[in-house]
Amino acid sequence: MPDIKISIVKKADPEAILALYRHAGWWQTDENPQYLVTVARIIADTFCFVIASDGDRIIGMGRAISDGISDAYIQDVTVHSDYRGRGIGKMIIGKLVEQLKESGLQWIGLVSEPGYERFYESLGFARMEGYTPFLLKQD
Repeated sequence: MPDIKISIVKKADPEAILALYRHAGWWQTDENPQYLVTVARIIADTFCFVIASDGDRIIGMGRAISDGISDAYIQDVTVHSDYRGRGIGKMIIGKLVEQLKESGLQWIGLVSEPGYERFYESLGFARMEGYTPFLLKQD
């Protein structure tokens, strides 16, 4: 994969990132122009935002949220379906973990979607037995 580049960014094309969120099924499909502003802020304000690109095309992403001191959570890791199965997700996670460790963070967690447990286990993550993730209900 000589054309695939993994980069830590604070700016990236918000339309391309929004398209990845939507391709993963994680974002509304209506055309609210505020979404692009929101995505640009997510990229800029995230502790570590990583993109995978094939030339000028952004084909994957992942990010880590953290206070920069004690712990970090990896989230929003996705690769466009046209590029899956090539190790790009592994490269994105690797870049995130490398950056987090370089920042002195030792507790690095994530919540996996069902079906991806083996992928994360192959990268050194272990299930947190005895813990259950929760999400605040929205009315």
